[in-house]
Amino acid sequence: MNPALAVMQTLQDNAETLWVGGEGGMEARLVKRVNVPFKTIPAAGVHGVGLKALPGNLFRLVRGFFAARRILAEFKPDVLFFTGGFLAVPMALAGMRIPTALYIPDIEPALALKTLAWFADRIAVTAEDSFHYFKRQERILLTGYPTRADLAGWTRTEARQSLNLNDQTPVLLIVGGSKGARSINNAVLANLPALLEKVQVVHITGELDWPVMQEKVRELNETQSARYHPFSYLYEQMGAALAAADLVLSRAGASTLGEFPLFGLPAVLVPYPYAWRYQKVNSEYLVKHGAAVALEDARLSDQLLPVLIDLLGNPQKLTSMQAAMHGQSHPHAAAEIGRLLLALSGERR
Repeated sequence: MNPALAVMQTLQDNAETLWVGGEGGMEARLVKRVNVPFKTIPAAGVHGVGLKALPGNLFRLVRGFFAARRILAEFKPDVLFFTGGFLAVPMALAGMRIPTALYIPDIEPALALKTLAWFADRIAVTAEDSFHYFKRQERILLTGYPTRADLAGWTRTEARQSLNLNDQTPVLLIVGGSKGARSINNAVLANLPALLEKVQVVHITGELDWPVMQEKVRELNETQSARYHPFSYLYEQMGAALAAADLVLSRAGASTLGEFPLFGLPAVLVPYPYAWRYQKVNSEYLVKHGAAVALEDARLSDQLLPVLIDLLGNPQKLTSMQAAMHGQSHPHAAAEIGRLLLALSGERR
């Protein structure tokens, strides 16, 4: 979602935009927050779906196709922009005569993105390693990961003041995602007192584990509580959390390829083991470039504390990782994709 929102922000003064999402999806709240018109179509996945659910999902896709046709007939777009998801397939089929741009957020494209690539006139990718997943490489443009303009608006001092952090103690940012990462949260809870002896912790727990984290706060003493800053979710202050941190512990979703490099933020990545291999490939890419270290989810509880303490006690290593992470940054990715969309829309006109 965030890459598409970042691109749409760059187009607000130059184009009329419409966001099409899935019925009942969580994106409606975020899209409406930035005043982007929003419509929905029915859609459902078919890859990896059981035989019992498959007929219903196929029917929803057919309904989505006709809903997409109605939206296109009414809005009359000059260009379509996709960032993945199964709901994009009926829209792509309905808009086959309209110029199309596709953005690949992960290093390795998911099945839906590989399908959409057949319809795309141009394909933007986060990293050069994505090129070899496509045969017609003349369509591909290396842009980097588009980040929201407001993320980079924080200085380190302003960010720490905003989150009630002091300047004397290192800051560890822990990101569990919007819904949370239970194994990360559990490993952090098991090691929290020992961590708080060394660092301040900004912990984005996700909504699922938020009640548990609130209970944990009540068990901390006064000194520990002053160093522990949990949040169920951050949006406006996400840039502050990234700017304030010295090190981040996170899954290895696509945003790690854009948001962490933007801030030159060294990372300890724990790929989600049940997300095919996309997070593993993302993690391996950043590790290969010296910007991150990786931990297996299954060994997280045992390895988390020694790895974090070792890195936080090694300023030279952190500085090297910071430079390597910053080297992966593409701060103008959103604007570059925006220019691509305007060029494609001009070709249609």
